[in-house]
Formats: sequence, structure tokens, C-alpha cells
Amino acid sequence: MYYVYMLRCEDHSIYTGITTNVEHRMEEHFSKVNCAKYTYSHTAKKLEAVWQTDDRVLASKLEYRIKKLTKVQKEELIVKNNLDKFWQEKLDCERYKRLEI
Repeated sequence: MYYVYMLRCEDHSIYTGITTNVEHRMEEHFSKVNCAKYTYSHTAKKLEAVWQTDDRVLASKLEYRIKKLTKVQKEELIVKNNLDKFWQEKLDCERYKRLEI
């Protein structure tokens, strides 16, 4: 399984990434050991959303699309979890499952 996740940073910005192990990756982000350059300088504070999918290609496509959204759109995605609103014609949104965190 692959996971796409969104983190809230100390400055209220949102970081998006992919992983195969959410718990381990969050530990890296929060401890700043082997974390992304962005979360090293912006300090990750909270996991906001996680989607599960079957393969890396699907995860990478979703990550790419999320990173292209505006901050307002990312906030809406976190709250409403409506992938179809943004990508109904570009992604098979049924292939992503939002996990409870």
C-alpha cells in the first residue's frame, strides 16, 4: 500500500508527501531526522489527512495534483475530503480511500 498525506506546519503551511509507512514517516517529519527539506525548515506539527491507494503510480498522481492546488483548495480538501470536486475528469477518485486519523 501507498499513502498520500498532508501535514500542517508550524507556519500553517501544508506539506504533501507519499510513503509506504505513515507512522514511520511521521516520526521522521516530527523529529526532523530524515525528514523532507521543507518540513525541516517549517516544522511539521499535525497530520491533517491521509489517503491510501494500491500502487506508487496512483499515489504519485494524487500527490502531484494536491501540490498544484491553492492553499484555500488544500484547506477545503482537508475539511471536505472531496477529491471528485478537483479531479473528477483527471483521476479515478474511487481508487483512493481516505483514512481516519
